[in-house]
Amino acid sequence: MPQPAPGSPFRALVVREEGGSRSVRFEELTPADLPAGELTVAVRYSSLNYKDGLAVTGKGKVLRKLPMVPGIDLAGTVIESSSDAFSPGDEVLVTGWGLGEASFGGYAGLARVRSAWALPVPEGLTARRAMAVGTAGLTAALCVEALADAGVRPGGRPVVVTGAAGGVGSVAVALLAHAGFEVAASTGRPEEHALLERLGAKRIVPRADLARPMTRPLEAETWAGGVDVVGGAVLGSVLRQTAYGGAVAACGLAGGTDLPVTVLPFILRGVRLLGIDSVMVSRERRERAWSRVVRDLSADLLDALTTEIPLDDVPAWSEKILAGKVRGRVVVAVGG
Repeated sequence: MPQPAPGSPFRALVVREEGGSRSVRFEELTPADLPAGELTVAVRYSSLNYKDGLAVTGKGKVLRKLPMVPGIDLAGTVIESSSDAFSPGDEVLVTGWGLGEASFGGYAGLARVRSAWALPVPEGLTARRAMAVGTAGLTAALCVEALADAGVRPGGRPVVVTGAAGGVGSVAVALLAHAGFEVAASTGRPEEHALLERLGAKRIVPRADLARPMTRPLEAETWAGGVDVVGGAVLGSVLRQTAYGGAVAACGLAGGTDLPVTVLPFILRGVRLLGIDSVMVSRERRERAWSRVVRDLSADLLDALTTEIPLDDVPAWSEKILAGKVRGRVVVAVGG
């Protein structure tokens, strides 16, 4: 598919509210419909994250205003720039900063974004592979960075990754394994065990083992740390099982927003709960995380956990990702 030229119409997935009813449909927009920003980008790829599924289906209060073009990630080519930082022809990526939530996102042939939001596509990655990483992979890398900053080191107890077959979890498993950790991957999908082992997991933990209701405020010290994308009862279990001085990076809520835990893991074992945000995180931390991805995530593994879909399939796949039926990462092919 050829890239849209400046000034020409382009196709977009648009969420609107009309007469009190919500609609999601493909429309033809023009550059005049785009928000303000220093960069106009011909979008080549986007990705499908859990948050995108919520936005497209309307099952979560993700969109801050309507109409909206969803898609919290994009990668493409700058075609117009009023910024000294980027020139036409530059390959850039954008994740977070309200893209696809408060400002038109990546599910469109063109996007207009602020220069401060954009990063060059890192050397060693293509635009497609950058979106195979996307917000989910960036979040995973931020989690691994946070554990390292908290002093969690390889060589002791294993680290646990919950929701390990999903986008964040699968990348976290691969990054932690590469860093030398013994990784325990928690999932409710037995069919994904082989993929998780290929990514480096040494142990598979059934999701049901961590989803049990709390019966004791502390449990046996099992984990040096963890990456949790589930929340709810699962995060509570991980915290109660984390060893003295350990840390858990939490970044998701697929299992709920409640946290059934007492203060005891924190005040008796010194466990730290590290909240991970990938939307407003600083440029410096983003660059560190992307550097880790380029350094530690092999292209072969990234390709193994990536599925590519056309833009037309985003509505159907949004339902699938919310139902837990998507493995790894999903790249959305938007333009040529």
